[in-house]
Amino acid sequence: MTTRLAITGHRGLSAELEARIDEMIRASVAEHGDVAGVSCLADGADAVFAQAVLDVGGALVAVLPASRYRETLPEDYRAVYDGLLARAAEVVQLEYVTPDPHAYMEAGKRMVDESDSLLAVWDGLPGRGPGGTADVVAYARSRGVPVTVLWPEGAVR
Repeated sequence: MTTRLAITGHRGLSAELEARIDEMIRASVAEHGDVAGVSCLADGADAVFAQAVLDVGGALVAVLPASRYRETLPEDYRAVYDGLLARAAEVVQLEYVTPDPHAYMEAGKRMVDESDSLLAVWDGLPGRGPGGTADVVAYARSRGVPVTVLWPEGAVR
């Protein structure tokens, strides 16, 4: 049976922290066996997770918060985004045009609602704005969706 596993997590991670997170994500994905990964494909945790899912032969489901989402991603990341999006087995495009906190939160809810569990690359701190990792974790917990927090001990964003 395929496990649908969603991801939420911080962006703008240092290269060192991203490498540590990559190891943690890969170990968690491997524990789930046959997996379908649900991701917004943002830079940072989302992209690391999407690549880990693809590397184990899992299906990738991309949930895009808005039609102009790509434009808001770092320019040097867009080629990676395009490559991951091209390999997605399914693409869910939300109806929003401009990505904003509301669109991000709706994308997070959609991922949680369609998944068996959530991986959260989260430092445990309150969000820097609405619709971020902390809010998606709170939503998953309110819905009874299991959340696994991945964060290296002592790491700081």
